[in-house]
Amino acid sequence: MGKKRKHSESESVAVPKKEDSASERPTRTLLGWKDNNNNNHNDEVKDLDSPFFRNKEKVLVTCSRRINYRYRHLMLNVVSLLPHCKKDNKVESKETKGATLNELVELKNCSSCLFFECRKAKDLYLWMAKCPNGPSVKFLVSAVHTMEELKLTGNHLKGSRPILTFSTNFEKDAHWKLLKEMLLQIFETPKDHRKAKPFHDHVFVFSIVDDHIWFRNYQISVPHNEADKLPRGGLDKMTLVEVGPRFCLNPIKIFGGSFGGPTLYENPFYVSPNQIRALQKKKNAGKYAKKVKAKTRRKMHEMSNTLEPDEFADMWKE
Repeated sequence: MGKKRKHSESESVAVPKKEDSASERPTRTLLGWKDNNNNNHNDEVKDLDSPFFRNKEKVLVTCSRRINYRYRHLMLNVVSLLPHCKKDNKVESKETKGATLNELVELKNCSSCLFFECRKAKDLYLWMAKCPNGPSVKFLVSAVHTMEELKLTGNHLKGSRPILTFSTNFEKDAHWKLLKEMLLQIFETPKDHRKAKPFHDHVFVFSIVDDHIWFRNYQISVPHNEADKLPRGGLDKMTLVEVGPRFCLNPIKIFGGSFGGPTLYENPFYVSPNQIRALQKKKNAGKYAKKVKAKTRRKMHEMSNTLEPDEFADMWKE
């Protein structure tokens, strides 16, 4: 039989104390860890300076079914520019697409969504939403030029962090300020992201012209050799070379919720592409009606002004 364990050995087994056990894990938020115990200002400053990954922004990029090939290439270009995005399968463009997209965003553990919706294989709409509580914006995308079409000379490192620049018009009205904040949160690559490179070698430019948001992507080009590096402050030698893609966003409506809800802003100058095509058909139909009227006027004129018989008409028939 085995020996019995001594009483002293059984007492020597260490019992974990409450102080040695792991502390309760703080609440995780989008901007960092929320400590429920310490709410002092100094602790908040320490959290900002801590080396942990703070910004948890993730963007879901998807499109509707029966999308045009040019618009699909534009979506893939946007995916290549955002290393913190997640691409998903196509979603049916119906009235219930909002609930479906919100569920997909939750399953993919994302906080924002870019949904490219194509209608009639001609018109492209872009939904930009903060999920699940909103707000969301619906844009009409026009003047689309993909990277494959432009063939520009610019080139930058894939996955590098961009510098976002906005024109001064974004501070003019409240809805432009809201759009600026949404663009800043969605297109800005989080610091220390696992798929992002720790370099700034390109610039995203958002400018407002004629109440439209124009997007451009430029490479920061620094002409120098490996032996002769550019000193700090030598910004006069830096140039911008366009990379692509290009597109224009026309805001239609801003909603209070995600893919719906109360309307916060409606563009009074927006004209739908269907109305533009209908006006163009009426214009073309007016041209045809003018031709028909001109023919009838010519016939009436010929009937009212008959020509006199020519005495030399049958001279050469013999």
